[in-house]
Amino acid sequence: MGKIKKKGTTGQAKNFITRTQAVRKLQISLPDFRRLCIYKGIYPREPRSKKKASKTSTPSTTFYYTKDIQYLLHEPILNKFRDHKALAKKIARSLGRGEVGDAARLEKTGRPRISLDHVIKERYPTFVDALRDLDDALSLLFLFANLPSTPTVPPKTIALCQRLCSEFQHYLIVTHSLRKSFISIKGIYYQATIQGQDILWLVPHKFVQRVTGDVDFRIMGTFVDFYTTLLGFVNYRLYTTIGLVYPPKFNTNSDDKGGELDAFSLEGSGIATLASIEGQTNGHFGTGQEKAPTAENSDAQRHADAIARSTTADGNNEPDDQVMEDEPPTDTIDEFEVHGEGADILDQPRQSDTEAATLFAPYSFFLSRETPRQPLELLLRAFGCKRIAWDEVLGNGAFTHDEFDPSITHQVVDRPPVIQDEISTDGDREDSDAVSQPIRGGRMPGRTYIQPQWVWDCINGGKLLRPDLYAPGATMPPHLSPWVKPSKNTYDPTVPLAEQENSEDEREVEEASSSIEENGNEALAESNDNAGDLDDHGMDVADLDFASEDEDFDGFGSDAAKDMETTEATDEGMEHQRQLEAEAAGIPYTASSTKPTEAGKKAARKRKDDEEELERRKMMMPKKKRKLYEKMAYSNKATDDEAKRLRGKRRRLEKA
Repeated sequence: MGKIKKKGTTGQAKNFITRTQAVRKLQISLPDFRRLCIYKGIYPREPRSKKKASKTSTPSTTFYYTKDIQYLLHEPILNKFRDHKALAKKIARSLGRGEVGDAARLEKTGRPRISLDHVIKERYPTFVDALRDLDDALSLLFLFANLPSTPTVPPKTIALCQRLCSEFQHYLIVTHSLRKSFISIKGIYYQATIQGQDILWLVPHKFVQRVTGDVDFRIMGTFVDFYTTLLGFVNYRLYTTIGLVYPPKFNTNSDDKGGELDAFSLEGSGIATLASIEGQTNGHFGTGQEKAPTAENSDAQRHADAIARSTTADGNNEPDDQVMEDEPPTDTIDEFEVHGEGADILDQPRQSDTEAATLFAPYSFFLSRETPRQPLELLLRAFGCKRIAWDEVLGNGAFTHDEFDPSITHQVVDRPPVIQDEISTDGDREDSDAVSQPIRGGRMPGRTYIQPQWVWDCINGGKLLRPDLYAPGATMPPHLSPWVKPSKNTYDPTVPLAEQENSEDEREVEEASSSIEENGNEALAESNDNAGDLDDHGMDVADLDFASEDEDFDGFGSDAAKDMETTEATDEGMEHQRQLEAEAAGIPYTASSTKPTEAGKKAARKRKDDEEELERRKMMMPKKKRKLYEKMAYSNKATDDEAKRLRGKRRRLEKA
């Protein structure tokens, strides 16, 4: 007889542990357990059977892996938590004795400091792993950088988040790593490509944030502590990779005056640094120190030259018979062409760093006071613009605050156009040669005026778009998300409507147009027939037989009158239903449009035959496959109906 296994020692009961058991095993409080799990990246797990995993009749709600809790037993942060608990007891004892000075001294000098450096190294063995987990970190830190200071959000935390975010933005500007951006109701989305990894984060709009009480800022503060440490590591690695000194120098006076990005001054520590950061500080050149090549670099270069000479002297390396002609190098990117209808559409190659660095390079921009300065400055500088000016009320950092500077080529405005562009200042003189000066908010000759959306659409499109479509007061094209790609049988707002309409849409449009023509012909014929039935005063005197009407009238309570009222009500309901269907299809409704044509009858008969054939085929399918087919048909029909609705809406707007 085999050994009887004891219940609760194998299977799910051994692999999972409840939260209460984990807290007791670690001998810490529940808030400290939450902080420790956030730092170490340990999250609750869902067992297959809660009843078996809980080992009790009442299933618990929160479970963890037993191995994860066993792993936390050797965490050095546990000792810091215990030291903090001992310090709290000392402070409470001092306050109980009335020694307020000793309690304040203990709270100020005896608080243990928790370092998360070893946690970052454990959770992210390589730098690429840290970049992959940077999306949530940037979104949360940019959120806290825009929050007001409250008792739950101290000013030091906000200042630290602002500094780290600004340092990361400077790296994006220097390396031209930004690729796409999109404005939404939640905020502004940015996407950057760093070392082959796509990083997407959200920055809230510059509005006054209201901190509500239903948000647990203790949990969010724990995430902020971890993410600030992570972003500090990432910024250091990114800066040192391109030869910049980290941390950059910070000018407090410039930051107090609204300098923001201009408050940081970058310094290069390598020979290739000056070429990369030159002209990237809004018209002011950065400072750097060039270093001579070190001995290690010289040895490495000599070793590489020796390998190259040995490879050339090798007799086995014979040249090929066919000599390839050298093609001139180009910066253009090859694109994948689609061959055949219904073929797979491959993702096109992304724009190179050279294209991103020179998109706005030849131009100078002026940002009006009503435009969002922070996102526009980041985007313009990251895509090559070196001279950005703005109104002095937006802060320091611009190369000029003069709106009438003749070197400015583009001005970003977000207000209705001014009717009077120039005003003549003749003072007391009334002669005709009065001096004309432009007014603030007016038009400068030779300058291009665009709305802020032009910058985003040019970046997402990878090219400069027509500025007249984004002129002040003009109806701009729709601002679409660059990450949503239209698939087959879906509505694409960038494609003309004629290219997206299918045979069913064309048939409905043809029926509508034919019904309109028939209705017009009938109305013209009726008007010609009724023209002879009018008297001299325009009164219709035909078919007036009062005697016959009196003889046929049976009273208001007769059955004939009731049947007539019921028929009229039914006709009105059907008429209303047809109007709704025509409106949903985007077709103008007329009374004669309900009359089916011969082509419509044939098409309806063909559709009915196809539906019957489809039902017969479905009856021959197994139940499992039939259910799967019905699910696929339902989702496809929902997609087609949505695309049809959007096409009808666009058709109505174009005809309006």
